Amino acid sequence: MRLLAFLVALLLPATAWANDWDALDRPGAIAIMRHALAPGTGDPSGFTLGDCTTQRNLSASGREQARRIGAAFRERDIEFSQVLSSQWCRTRETAELLELGAVRDAPSLNSFFQDYASRDQQTRETLDLIGSANGRLMLVTHQVNISALTGRGTRSGEVLIIREEDGQIDVIGSILIDP
Repeated sequence: MRLLAFLVALLLPATAWANDWDALDRPGAIAIMRHALAPGTGDPSGFTLGDCTTQRNLSASGREQARRIGAAFRERDIEFSQVLSSQWCRTRETAELLELGAVRDAPSLNSFFQDYASRDQQTRETLDLIGSANGRLMLVTHQVNISALTGRGTRSGEVLIIREEDGQIDVIGSILIDP
């Protein structure tokens, strides 16, 4: 019984944040999203960044999930000054299918899943990117990047609402729309 109570207590914060649209209204709120559903893990060996045929890509469900997430933001009249994406095809396609604005590449959001040596540098560069931005940001990236930045895991298509303060990232909400 104690174990069950403990597990419920661990889940309560995540439950409280489920689809916390109001978090986006807080000063300094930034949306950071894990790309939509793309079956598998990582990328095939020998993948090429500019060639989507060599990468793990969104499934039909993932494309539909990205469209639904974008529609949910638009239905609430939530706008972004900038939409920045990793250069991987699955993140770029997710960002474009959201239809929340012109998508711009941000190499610091690229996956370091196959090269953890670049983790700290990319995380610092992403913090610098966040710190120098004006207006509301939507960042579309990968699980490893989000975890390095926030210390928290995400599901495919999940949007964390974060805020940067003194070089630290606080997670202040979460939005998840299943496919």
